[in-house]
Amino acid sequence: MILLRWRVFSVALLLAISVMAQSLTKAQDAQPMNEISLGSGTISGGGSAASFADSTALNGGDVSSGGTAATAGPEAAAFDGTYVWVATQFNNSITRIRVSDGVIAGTFVVGKRPVALLYAAGSLWVANLLSNNVMKVTPSTGAIAGTFAVGDGPGGLAFDGTNIWVANRHSNNVTKLKATTGGTLSTFAVGNRPIGLAFVANSIWVSNNFSNSVTRLSTAGAVLGNYVVGKGPFGVAAEGSNVWVANYFDKTVTKLRASDGVNLGTFKVGDGAAGIAFDGTNVWVVNNGDSTVMKVSPSSGTVVATYATGKGPFSVAFDGSRIWVPNFGSNSVSTTAAN
Repeated sequence: MILLRWRVFSVALLLAISVMAQSLTKAQDAQPMNEISLGSGTISGGGSAASFADSTALNGGDVSSGGTAATAGPEAAAFDGTYVWVATQFNNSITRIRVSDGVIAGTFVVGKRPVALLYAAGSLWVANLLSNNVMKVTPSTGAIAGTFAVGDGPGGLAFDGTNIWVANRHSNNVTKLKATTGGTLSTFAVGNRPIGLAFVANSIWVSNNFSNSVTRLSTAGAVLGNYVVGKGPFGVAAEGSNVWVANYFDKTVTKLRASDGVNLGTFKVGDGAAGIAFDGTNVWVVNNGDSTVMKVSPSSGTVVATYATGKGPFSVAFDGSRIWVPNFGSNSVSTTAAN
């Protein structure tokens, strides 16, 4: 009986040691990044930045639970040619960071729970999840140039060269806005809980987070195809003539051929694959559960390098030479050279 118990215990011990060894190896393999604290700061336009309990977001920041560390929930990032902008969800604000030296160059009030950013047509566009609107911001001043109503729970943005597209998480549709005026041109039904958007091969690609699929729309809004991917598709990115999709619950990314949606491969990444971007050479994948960002070879799907970020990142942006990752749970932004 004692021998049997020892055997059971020894198996459990070996499993525990194995898991610990894998975790240690992962931590040791992850390369460090520079980290910029967003602090509490002062918000332009009056008021001060509020402090919130650390939040663990469920698949994109819609649900949170209390923690211990103070954070404003930085979730999205975009590059305007001079500055990287970061949307801090629980501060209802966006922060401007000068990429040349990492200096914070202003924080500005927007709508409720900003969760997506896009620089297009000379303006910064902000999707405000709980305000059900999109704001057009002048990058040089941070001034709001327009506020435009969209669907319920806007949380994804894309530009087709003429128009702005908005994914509405709660109304299961996408809104097409005229970039020059912000006027609504039309709204189109897609899958369940659309989150990520990308413009590839003259089409809009939409990740349907609860449908485990990607919808391809023409610029006129016609459905050109629906393609099965992994569980919980989140971020979408263009890579040449291909579309990459981060599958949050599968710890994978899927590569689709943009011409016809054919699945070219599914590749292992980290836990909670969320944000994804292409730097012209490699695909970068943010792992929300692992607090890492991985550099992936687009030809083979192999992980080339892994970098440690702050806590719970959701997105990634590329400024032409550096990668920027907002850390949802750390109130900071991590950055490193892309190559």
